[in-house]
Amino acid sequence: MIKKINIIRGILIILLLIIFSTIFGFSNQNREKSSSLSRRVTEAIVEINPLTNKLSIEEKEKVVEDMHTVIRKLAHFFVYMLVGILLMLLCKTYEMKEIKRWIISIIVGGIYATTDEFHQLFIEGRSGQFSDVILDTSGVLFGALIIYLIAKIAEKHKKSFTL
Repeated sequence: MIKKINIIRGILIILLLIIFSTIFGFSNQNREKSSSLSRRVTEAIVEINPLTNKLSIEEKEKVVEDMHTVIRKLAHFFVYMLVGILLMLLCKTYEMKEIKRWIISIIVGGIYATTDEFHQLFIEGRSGQFSDVILDTSGVLFGALIIYLIAKIAEKHKKSFTL
């Protein structure tokens, strides 16, 4: 019989592999395709945002130009935040000290961010950016922090119910 914890671990690993594959796919796009995709996302955000959707076409274009890089960097951060969440959740399925969970999550996420940027060195029009490695690893750290804080809050409430 398969243990419940092994099923949870398997699901977390599959989700990590899906995210890693998605990141690889985005990084494998040439500059033109990558920029076009993020620009369309930015345009959609500007179009649905109540603060910007009533602007003129020229004003919307200016907002898109100003926000394009910000949206790209936020995408980096949030995708790697998911990596951090999944890595920390996976580490929590094993019996180990909390500091080891942090170290494993940050190292694995940081290594993937580094290899992702290295991969981009070989893609037409793309470049690997150390600043993106820092941003991505910060996302991993933030994701791990979210899980850590949720676990601490749950632990605190569990103790208050058992007293």
